[in-house]
Amino acid sequence: MATATGVPADAGIGGHPAGRPGRMVAALAVTQTIGYGTLYYAYAVLLAPMAAALGASTAAVTGALTASVIAGALAAVPVGRWLDRHGGRGLMTGGSLAATALLIAWSQVDTVGQLYAVMIGIGVTGAMVLYEPAFAVIVSWYAPPRRDRALLAVTIVAGFASTIFLPLTGLLVARLDWRGALLVLAVVHAVTTVPLHAATVRRPPGPHPDRAASRNAGGQGRPDRPRGATRRAVRDARFWILVATFVAHGAATSTMTVHLVGFLTDRGHAATFAATVAGLLGILSVTGRLVLTGARRRLSVPTVLAVIFAVQAAAALGLAAAGGTRVGAVLGVTAFGLGFGVASLAVPALLADRYGTVGYAAVAGLLAAPVTLAKATAPLAGALLLHRTGYGPLLAAVAGCCALAAAGVLIRAGGHLS
Repeated sequence: MATATGVPADAGIGGHPAGRPGRMVAALAVTQTIGYGTLYYAYAVLLAPMAAALGASTAAVTGALTASVIAGALAAVPVGRWLDRHGGRGLMTGGSLAATALLIAWSQVDTVGQLYAVMIGIGVTGAMVLYEPAFAVIVSWYAPPRRDRALLAVTIVAGFASTIFLPLTGLLVARLDWRGALLVLAVVHAVTTVPLHAATVRRPPGPHPDRAASRNAGGQGRPDRPRGATRRAVRDARFWILVATFVAHGAATSTMTVHLVGFLTDRGHAATFAATVAGLLGILSVTGRLVLTGARRRLSVPTVLAVIFAVQAAAALGLAAAGGTRVGAVLGVTAFGLGFGVASLAVPALLADRYGTVGYAAVAGLLAAPVTLAKATAPLAGALLLHRTGYGPLLAAVAGCCALAAAGVLIRAGGHLS
């Protein structure tokens, strides 16, 4: 794979002294876990009591979460540009404050229109505080291989957000009702994310290592600029292949997440068994990240991804064929679940290796916007397909998307930066 810039992997971190970044990574692991738990995963538990209290259908209330995800996708590009110019501290601290206020406002909504307005705001603040800005901060500090370990640490911890916050939210709803639960979640969010972002997120001291590398390589003596990285990506055909790859994979994983329980119950499994098996996806997302990290010591990232995506394609077809048995269901979900979460580790490595770390956030935002839109809309398209044809063709479509992703990541790996 061609690399746009070189970053020294010395005793420092991203060319800067070690020390503070370790505390920052630990803080981001905590804030990502709490952010995803309160701003995203809690919604699944709150959905039914909210619909009952607002006198709305489940579909109408579910639409508010879709609107939230779409708003976050649209905010990804301007957020990325801001991060490249100003760093993450102010953005993530301000976003945490705004998200806390919106959680409180969410607890007070009385109409579906108010719910949509609040959730759109939460989607925008999510783009300011969740994975993309956190990864941009880490990329600005760390050089490989420490960057990979830092990203792994954050995503492993945050991978347990659903495991922690789904039962916690359920307990709070049972004790306090959904409005009281949201107020408690707002307090948890405020007392952790705001001070941690304000105290630990910093821009690296001194010149950016990519800029220094550009000068040392005999360039024109002018550091690369964030806008230049964006222009290179937009003009690079393989960037758009990468976009198509992760759009296909994001559509497949989000569709499976939404429709898996329905598929398993349709095949005759009890609802409790179906929910338990589906719950494996969160734990397996951590396993998949560990597999990717271990395998890339001997194989390239695109090769490992292609294998994982191909396994997911086979798993989706296997579920369609043998998902009616308990063994078939568990094996199929386990194999498919290994691909959950690998994109969050692979994308920073692929983008930083090809386009450098100067301007990384803007390039990542360009990628994140269509991928997030795909994740938001694919389950709805899947529901329409399901209504017309049943689960077999739906799982075949999921398998086809995974196969396209496997092919795309290999195609993208070839060639040189134009």
